[in-house]
Amino acid sequence: MKLWYIYIMTNKPNGVIYVGVTDNLLERVKEHKLKVYPNSFTAKYNCDKLVYFEEWKNGFEATMREKQLKKWKRDWKLNLIKEMNPTWLDISINWNFNFNKIRE
Repeated sequence: MKLWYIYIMTNKPNGVIYVGVTDNLLERVKEHKLKVYPNSFTAKYNCDKLVYFEEWKNGFEATMREKQLKKWKRDWKLNLIKEMNPTWLDISINWNFNFNKIRE
């Protein structure tokens, strides 16, 4: 079964936040860290730390949740992050990225 993920990236605790959706969280986080898209929002603001994610079984529902979170007030998003990750640790810090292979 294919899973979908809503995720939040940041540049530092209580800093700039970015909400996204993907069906491959590992690859997407790697793209953010490597700034594969140099003109993107996350590259411009150095949002390379994964601080929150949700797992979904349905892509449509995941997309709807992403849109919902993007409309939320900043304080609501900050509280959501703090509930799951109170220290704002980069959740992906110990993930084994293969930085030699980037999805085209």
